[in-house]
Amino acid sequence: MSGTALPPEPAPSPAPSAVPLATLDGGADFSTPASSPLPLGEGPGEGEPPAPALTEPAPEPALAPTPEIRGLDQPGLDTLFTTARTRYVFRDTPVEEGTLRQLYELLRLGPTSGNCSPARFMFLRSSYAKDRLRPYLSVGNLKALEAPVIAIVAHDPKFYEDLPRLAPGVDARAWYAADEALAQETAFRNGTLQGAYLLMAARAVGLDCGPMSGFDNDRVDTEFFVAQGWRSNFLVALGHGDGAMLPPRAPRLSFDEACRIL
Repeated sequence: MSGTALPPEPAPSPAPSAVPLATLDGGADFSTPASSPLPLGEGPGEGEPPAPALTEPAPEPALAPTPEIRGLDQPGLDTLFTTARTRYVFRDTPVEEGTLRQLYELLRLGPTSGNCSPARFMFLRSSYAKDRLRPYLSVGNLKALEAPVIAIVAHDPKFYEDLPRLAPGVDARAWYAADEALAQETAFRNGTLQGAYLLMAARAVGLDCGPMSGFDNDRVDTEFFVAQGWRSNFLVALGHGDGAMLPPRAPRLSFDEACRIL
């Protein structure tokens, strides 16, 4: 058509940008537009706020990348394994509560089945507490009472009551609440696993340790765990070992004796 050209159509206004996504742990509102409403009197109608902008539903937040695992250097391997030794004779250097808390903060991060975390720990620091344990130890383990701390590694048979908090999004509690045998098997296996994490965490924070059985579990449970209903598994003496009384390391099985590759 001839005549005066029509003026170009105005470009559409850009849509408001969305708030950057955050992880679910941050508790961010994923649907809130980044732009703020205009002050009253400056919107489309006199004295009225603008209509809220429509945005697409926010996508599910991506999983955070897992940091690359790096192997320990030789001093780190020495601390945990190579030169670390089982200790039952200790110096009288005290172990502070802060060190025990640091130890637990490390060991609790180790994996368990469905994050069930059934292990429970009783740390005996006072002479009174250790004297309560004394009658239930075998004669060979009495020497361990000289350690600054004796840890009773136990597990909670009702660990599954915490699963709604520890394993959200799945009804894991129902798996165990209806099957006592499965619950007890899971509690003992994973509680023992967490007890092993305690040994590694203790060495990592600069403590020596001496794990041991050789005690009356039932009587220890009656003495220490009636209120909680926990069940003892094994003991760990914790402190700073006396290297002057350290015997030679006992032999271990070789790879070819203990391992198979299929």
